[in-house]
Amino acid sequence: MSEQTTEHVHQVSERIGPGSVSVARVAPRRYVGLNEKGATVQIGGAELEGEHFTPGELLKLALAGCVGLSVDRVASRRLGDDFEMTVWAHGSSDAESNRYQRIAEEVLVDLSMLEPDDRAKLVGIMARAIEKGCTVGRSVEGAIDVDTEIDGTHLPAH
Repeated sequence: MSEQTTEHVHQVSERIGPGSVSVARVAPRRYVGLNEKGATVQIGGAELEGEHFTPGELLKLALAGCVGLSVDRVASRRLGDDFEMTVWAHGSSDAESNRYQRIAEEVLVDLSMLEPDDRAKLVGIMARAIEKGCTVGRSVEGAIDVDTEIDGTHLPAH
């Protein structure tokens, strides 16, 4: 695949506004995504070789990123600014229906230094932060079953 800059492949729309994103074709079944800040992401079909995300992986990545951003402030207030956390989103599309029916979110954060009551309180606060603040999760609610687990604690469905 020849190297192309995003300025050469992204056609400008008259409807561009806050939150607009685009994908431009750079090769057969390969696209590059662009946001208004200039960030790019490589997108391609699952059958292709090389470094890229599939659209389904981007959906899961959006859910995982939204969960992380939703809990970041409340977690850092209790754990400090340098706490480590990884959010995974697991799930495969159903071949027969050609859709995601379930995605499991897994928040890996070590809360073992907290007393059991403090840990339970923080998990509850984080759960509420996800429920209130994760726009992506709220947007897919009802279309996809999303299960969330924080440090081994399974949260009620949202």
